Amino acid sequence: MTVTGKSEFEGMHRGEFEENGYVVVRGLFPPAETDELCGRFTALTAGGPVPGHFEPRPPTAEGPAEAPADPLHVHPRVMHPHRIDDLSLRVLLDVRLRDILQGLLGEEVLAAQSMFYFKPPGARGQALHQDNFYLRVEPGTCVAAWIACDVIDRDNGGLEVVPGTHRMDLFCPEEADSVVSFVREYVPPPPGLAPVPVDMAPGDVLFFNGSLVHGSQPNRTTDRFRRSFIGHYMGRSAERIGRYYDALTMNGESHPLPESEGAGPCGTEFEAAGAH
Repeated sequence: MTVTGKSEFEGMHRGEFEENGYVVVRGLFPPAETDELCGRFTALTAGGPVPGHFEPRPPTAEGPAEAPADPLHVHPRVMHPHRIDDLSLRVLLDVRLRDILQGLLGEEVLAAQSMFYFKPPGARGQALHQDNFYLRVEPGTCVAAWIACDVIDRDNGGLEVVPGTHRMDLFCPEEADSVVSFVREYVPPPPGLAPVPVDMAPGDVLFFNGSLVHGSQPNRTTDRFRRSFIGHYMGRSAERIGRYYDALTMNGESHPLPESEGAGPCGTEFEAAGAH
């Protein structure tokens, strides 16, 4: 489901989002803002490691010296940049995201996580998965706002979603193929359902349900990054969340929640520091 502007989005019944599990809002952020985001994270890369947030590794950290360097060693994803960067915090709490998220959730929104992906040329993708497997928002689920900062398509590892899975429970993942995925969890599409690619332009935002199965293929280009900024959110009615996350109101105030209980869909949980 794609809409082209705020007024059209506000006229769309929330049931359409619930039917598809995702919606793309085109051009929500202008080029100057996505350029500013990319510039900020380029500077972060040049500045070196930030323990707990951005931890690049030397090309020879693993494997024989003659082996090709893993692009994700040089450009790993940035975890929770809103905790260390004022621009990231502003984007995570942006009023444009807040208004749309409140329309989707039907209640006040809380922010739980931010991430920035570089996905450089040659980088592996991320196998199909569900975000709430990691965030473990209870009751209900989380919602992602995935902001494209580059032209994103199938060649450079754009997202794929499996419509209909947002109405299903969380699955216990299988082991992913490490040749094409940098994480180990993989959720096969249920019988009769298949991934659908989502092509995006800079400034487009993909909103999707935390139970929606989604992932990405490797970046098969030689000269194109697939940069994106991602926020995860939940409704104010959420009562618990996973141990790696903390909640903020959209005014930036801390909103502590207890840790999720139980063992998750696998009977035991994978150790995880972030979703998507």
